[in-house]
Amino acid sequence: MEKLQKTLEKKKKHLLNLPNVVGVGVGYKQVGGVTTTQPAIVVLVEKKVPSAQLLPNQMVPQAVDDVATDVIQVGKLRFLEQLAKPGPELQKADPRRTAKVRPAQPGVSIAHYKATAGTFGAVVVDRRSRELLILSNNHVLANSTNGRDRLAKKGDAILQPGPYDGGSMADAIATLERFVPIRAKKIRRFNALGTNRENLVDAAVGRPLSPDLISGAIMDIGLVTGIAEASAGMSVRKSGRTTGLTEEKVLVVGATVNVSYGPDREATFAGQIVAGPMSAGGDSGSLVVDEGARAVGLLFAGSEESTVFSPIQAVLDMLKVDLWLVSQPLPASPG
Repeated sequence: MEKLQKTLEKKKKHLLNLPNVVGVGVGYKQVGGVTTTQPAIVVLVEKKVPSAQLLPNQMVPQAVDDVATDVIQVGKLRFLEQLAKPGPELQKADPRRTAKVRPAQPGVSIAHYKATAGTFGAVVVDRRSRELLILSNNHVLANSTNGRDRLAKKGDAILQPGPYDGGSMADAIATLERFVPIRAKKIRRFNALGTNRENLVDAAVGRPLSPDLISGAIMDIGLVTGIAEASAGMSVRKSGRTTGLTEEKVLVVGATVNVSYGPDREATFAGQIVAGPMSAGGDSGSLVVDEGARAVGLLFAGSEESTVFSPIQAVLDMLKVDLWLVSQPLPASPG
């Protein structure tokens, strides 16, 4: 896969400029819906279009530098915070996950007081203070801020459940501690995925008002046992606010994807992992784990046909936190 990744980096800009393409990455070629053992550069499209409807220079080449290509339909990728208006996701949600829960555990509804509802992903430990923190997405805990737009600031209230699920300021469970800014851009008719404004993660942490307000075991999964690197074909699962416990296989790694961010903006994310459909609006922030409950990534986007998550190590390093693991005692509350 390393050779494929190097080839992809050289050809990425060209492939991303092709019509209908929303991302590129590396994985294994599919034939007739069956995944083969042939490594390939995978081009992700919103919708597959018959070759007859494309000009020759608009078609994905069958190979790039002698590396086979494949095309996978993934739909329109968007952030998976709960929709602002009632939709089918609301009926899908497990009442256990949308209720006020104390202590709250990963897998339940949570959000910034100005946002709607996402998922409490995991309990993490601040590398410097050793305090327990709540991990989720920027667009869940920090209202999709870029750090300059005043959409959120350190100390803002985080509610459990999120406002969409009836949470009010009386349900505050934490305050916003820090976040990785989201860099977005205006949507243009023919907009390529630029490499100069790529995001690596959609992530933020909140400081609980008291450590005893949260617990470490993920609903329907249990305690995290370690960290694993994603690979194409790996089975992964998540426990989210809307669709609960779901499982799928990783399709693409090292992906650069374009994600819808509101009605007229989009954000580009590099180094991402794409799996089959295992999420819906409100599942953003879920921790993705492997079959051994080792953390693989942090879910933040997807469609009815796919799910996108960031590698967990990148999330932890950018936020300067570590996962709280089953082998570690809970840190004592400072002071």
